[in-house]
Amino acid sequence: MELINRQAYIDKITNLIGRNLIICITGQRRVGKSCLMRTLVSEWNANNDANIIYIDKEKSDFDGIRNHTDLNAYIDSQSTAGAHNYILIDEVQLIDGFERSLCNYYDRDGFDVVVTGSNAKMLSGELATLLSGRYIEVHVYGLSYPEFLTFHRMEDSDSSLVKFLNIGGLPNLALLPVDNAEMVRDYLSSVYSTIVLKDILGREQVRNVAFLENLSRFVADNIGKLFSANSISKYMQHERENVSQPLVRSYMDFLCNAFILNRVNRYDIHGKQLLSTNEKYYFEDLGLRNALTSGNRAVDIEKLIENAVYLHLLRLGYKVYVGTLRNGEVDFVASKGDDTVYIQATYLLSEESTVKREFGNLEEIKNNYPKYVVSMDPFQSEANFEGIRHLHLRTFLKKEQL
Repeated sequence: MELINRQAYIDKITNLIGRNLIICITGQRRVGKSCLMRTLVSEWNANNDANIIYIDKEKSDFDGIRNHTDLNAYIDSQSTAGAHNYILIDEVQLIDGFERSLCNYYDRDGFDVVVTGSNAKMLSGELATLLSGRYIEVHVYGLSYPEFLTFHRMEDSDSSLVKFLNIGGLPNLALLPVDNAEMVRDYLSSVYSTIVLKDILGREQVRNVAFLENLSRFVADNIGKLFSANSISKYMQHERENVSQPLVRSYMDFLCNAFILNRVNRYDIHGKQLLSTNEKYYFEDLGLRNALTSGNRAVDIEKLIENAVYLHLLRLGYKVYVGTLRNGEVDFVASKGDDTVYIQATYLLSEESTVKREFGNLEEIKNNYPKYVVSMDPFQSEANFEGIRHLHLRTFLKKEQL
């Protein structure tokens, strides 16, 4: 398969080399972490003093590396004195006690360590305790809209945008005929099943697999809605599935740890504080979300737009919250350093009530931070309306900064 560089990630990782930090590349399965590793190997092999120690735990060649003792022995046998040793480990969470091994090498002269993992728990527990801040996370997302156009050799158009919203951003879809809906859906369903099997059932004490499936589908149908473990538990009881609030919370955590879902907390805009009750959930990949539903895309479009806007904000490096006002809501409050932006996402501003709701909520925020309404209206005015910019979704998804 031809490797198409995702240069922003390569540059970010390369700039962290030589800083006595373990570089942890995280992300959902099949978003391209292994391709990034192979690109790094290719680039570093060009250095005369480079010694590459590459371990791919999804390959049977490395089945013998089961724990940190095996890992230490292998690295020691492959390292070269006087060379710059690059240790790259794909799916490091599959090695028991890997944290102890990483402690041996990350700050040695002539060593750099880069690992990938498909579960958020990789960055908790012993790793965080033993290394005490000496690692840095680089989270890899599915393809952005511009990357999607490059991978699929498409022109920027409304039809390409709709395809992006329908099939999502998993890179390997570029190997399939994306107009074959059945083949695409089968692939996405298999990816979801792999994540559930390897990153949830294989790691967690999941006894109620049927409920896990139902929970995933429930969230897929309710993107952008506020709910809690209590409300989900009550809904499931109404559907004659008796599950407790703690079980709901645990299973939601499993889905988030596997990077299927992202939990988004609420933020009181006027009170300037995070709220602890109720939250929203968005999918890390639109295609996986769509594979879990049988809904009409025309009905779902508002949910997909909102999810796409959320993901793009994450790619741009923002921390994202749901904004609450005294008498309304702002879809997203996004912060990065000292910068904050407020965003409303909708399908079409075809009715006066919609215009009043989307722009009106933003008008209530009396500060000078940027404010946007993002929609798919065919005719857009880039001019400010009371300081609020109105952007087409295509324009928004191509922005590299706000």
